[in-house]
Amino acid sequence: MSAPHILVVDDQPVNVQLLKRKLERESIRVTTAASGAEALESVRAARPDLILLDVMMPDMDGLEVCSRLQADEQTRGIPVIFITARTGKESRIEGLSVGAVDYITKPIDLDETLARVQTQLRFVAINRQVVELTRRLEESRKAATIGAVTQGIAHNLNNLLGVVIGYLELVKAYHDKPEQVKKNAQHVEEAVQRIVAIIKQLSTLVVKSRPPAMKAGLQRLIDGGVNRFQHDHRVSAPIAIENPLTDLSFDTNYEIFEDVLSKVLANAWESYGHKRTEPRPITISTRLVESTDYGKQVEVRVADRGRGLDPDVRDKAFEPFVSTKNTVGVGMGLTVARHALRNLGGEVTLVDNIDGGTTAILTHPLDLSRMPVLS
Repeated sequence: MSAPHILVVDDQPVNVQLLKRKLERESIRVTTAASGAEALESVRAARPDLILLDVMMPDMDGLEVCSRLQADEQTRGIPVIFITARTGKESRIEGLSVGAVDYITKPIDLDETLARVQTQLRFVAINRQVVELTRRLEESRKAATIGAVTQGIAHNLNNLLGVVIGYLELVKAYHDKPEQVKKNAQHVEEAVQRIVAIIKQLSTLVVKSRPPAMKAGLQRLIDGGVNRFQHDHRVSAPIAIENPLTDLSFDTNYEIFEDVLSKVLANAWESYGHKRTEPRPITISTRLVESTDYGKQVEVRVADRGRGLDPDVRDKAFEPFVSTKNTVGVGMGLTVARHALRNLGGEVTLVDNIDGGTTAILTHPLDLSRMPVLS
């Protein structure tokens, strides 16, 4: 492990030399600067683990130096300990308010300074360990997700190919019975379409660029999503719609928005299980909400009265092929829906209803120009 690196900034050479000698005896690498401008240049050249910064310096004082460090994302995380002759409460508050982590008063007590420095270096080491652990966990999660996708694809495609082969064998067996051939051929076509759907869903997961958008009316989008769901899943039951925002229009992608809503509706429909009892109440409601980052957003809620969120999959509901359903060729709907809506600056979340069932919450910004550029 490399020695920690500290930058000592003070316009008094004697203070710099005393601190440098004390710290280097503890195997700490020390660089020095005699002014605020020199300190900023030194940080740009090689970011230290910690900065000991004198407050009172000509031209640019320590408060200004600390403020500039805090304003730069690259240097914001470097802890700063102020060194000052001022002992008043107001001075301490002022220093802490611009981002300092600690305060040392002059005349400098070298042992106290060393203790404070070592405390902050321990914090730095712990923070780096946390960052590294987070990175490794993220890599592990990505690897696990890739594994889940691969395993899920193989499982689903193998099942569907088995279906195709099985019905083709029936076609050959009953080649002299046209009605039976037609029926079995229809089953083959359905299985093939489900294979095509899986491949199409996988393609959407690797898209990171923002899709083209145009002005769309919310009511038309909702109607389109409902119609798509009813057509794709052969559902004739009506969906209750409570939309007070009938005149609202905003920039979005028709295809994506309707497809996301269709997938969420399918999830709500399937939450009632395999029992074909009717009705299966599903309600769509809308409202405007305020986002701290992106301004006004439209919120579309899809509420059901089904089985609710399974505790075993609650935290993994949006991971691919995580499902409690037993049917072949499912398990990516919510994954694709969330990914697609995020590409439009939106989000999909799930919450439990107090009186049973689940509500899926879709949010979409009204102003896409405020969204960060995707790469």
